Amino acid sequence: MRLLRALVAVALLAAAAYAGYRLFSPPPPRLTATIAVYYCKLDGETLAKWVVSVNPNATDAKSEAFYATAQAIAGPPAETSAIRFPAGTVVRSVQVAGTSATVDLGGPISAAQSGSFAESGEFKALVWTLTSLPGIDAVQVKIDGARVPTLPGGHLELDEPLTRQSW
Repeated sequence: MRLLRALVAVALLAAAAYAGYRLFSPPPPRLTATIAVYYCKLDGETLAKWVVSVNPNATDAKSEAFYATAQAIAGPPAETSAIRFPAGTVVRSVQVAGTSATVDLGGPISAAQSGSFAESGEFKALVWTLTSLPGIDAVQVKIDGARVPTLPGGHLELDEPLTRQSW
């Protein structure tokens, strides 16, 4: 009987210690306080960046990558001259696995035939934005949930992950 009481007491102490740890331990450190979001200038080659604060709800690599993708799709402030994704393009999802991010885009991007110049600038900015996050080296792009060889314009190959070396 004493042994049983001792085991119950130890179990209760362990449970109390774990509960205290969960309640009073500091939250995990934020991945970063800011994100560098890139955009392609109108010359089609030059990248520039602007720094945005991290969404306070972005608490892990996946949510931070989603937020960075949304910022890249939205583009820089309106007064900035830049190549932009078609208005209404949406981020359907972002997955992070290993050193790769998979971005699923939807909306007008699925039918846009904006030419090689615009396609290159849009996706160059997206790739540079995501690969500036810790641990991401490549970006696989999906359109409306499917891997596609190219956008409708057929200029930028999307069947393989894109890296900074793709440009």
